[in-house]
Amino acid sequence: MAFLHKLSKASSLASASLIRHLSNVPENTVYGGPKPQTPNQRVTLNQLRQKYNKGEPITMVTAYDYPSAVHLDTAGIDICLVGDSASMVVHGHDTTLPITLDEMLVHCRAVARGAKRPLLVGDLPFGTYETSTSQAVDTAVRILKEGGMDAIKLEGGSPSRITAAKAIVEAGIAVIGHVGLTPQAISVLGGFRPQGKNVASAVKVVETAMALQEAGCFSVVLECVPAPVAAAATSALQIPTIGIGAGPFCSGQVLIYHDLLGMLQHPHHAKVTPKFCKQFARVGDIINKALLEYKEEVTNGSFPGPSHTPYRMNPKDVNGFSKELQRLGLDDAASAANEAAIEPEKMNMVNTGSN
Repeated sequence: MAFLHKLSKASSLASASLIRHLSNVPENTVYGGPKPQTPNQRVTLNQLRQKYNKGEPITMVTAYDYPSAVHLDTAGIDICLVGDSASMVVHGHDTTLPITLDEMLVHCRAVARGAKRPLLVGDLPFGTYETSTSQAVDTAVRILKEGGMDAIKLEGGSPSRITAAKAIVEAGIAVIGHVGLTPQAISVLGGFRPQGKNVASAVKVVETAMALQEAGCFSVVLECVPAPVAAAATSALQIPTIGIGAGPFCSGQVLIYHDLLGMLQHPHHAKVTPKFCKQFARVGDIINKALLEYKEEVTNGSFPGPSHTPYRMNPKDVNGFSKELQRLGLDDAASAANEAAIEPEKMNMVNTGSN
């Protein structure tokens, strides 16, 4: 009986082991939706609300791929926005309009794999939520289910946009609103123009922000509006405002990853870089310098040297390989292989001697 008991226990353990290893994805994230929002991991809406109530500024930065998401994660940024600005800074378009939902989903999935801590927010791209509330909800669902996001952001404050925001919230999806300069509306705005610079426009910004709050949005982005307008909106609302080119009186700030890092120094980026953006680094200059150095070292033959040629064959295998090549009638290839086996040793001797 004891033997049977041990056998049964061993069988159970084996079965459990097999079940555990059926998936190479952690067990708590095997489904395709948002990651679990636990206080020790993903930033939650409750945590953002607590920061807002304490008057602590909220940080948001855009990310479009796995590496940028990992950087945001490491820095402890509160909100990671997968913005439709990818259309401009990643795909090279002059506006945000061309990017498609399928393209946005690729960016969302890459970011979701890299950012484990920030609240993940995906933009609804132009043309994917304007037709009806049903279309808006369907797109938002895809951003969460297929993109791995925690929430969505939509632009504008027209009655149809307010209705769309309300419908998405009622579908159980968290929403950030976006007022002021709304890049998807440049056809109506006449370009990337700041908003709220006269009385009527300023009042409209505040009223629109309040309507988005009433629709259930948990936060509102204020873009390219004068500081007094942003201050008034922030005071009037009971949800956080996130400013971009809106001065220091918002509940938090957002910048585009490439802009704040000074990553892109070329004519296209110079054309689309906003005046309000502070470059906290000039990463683009470092990248350009590194690429030029790489090109030079490849051209002059100094890269790769011995330290970057790590894989070796022992002399016996080199000799056997050479004979096989000769047997195949590849005498020049055999000579090249022999020379390549000797060359790193010569270079190592030269380097050792120079030290």
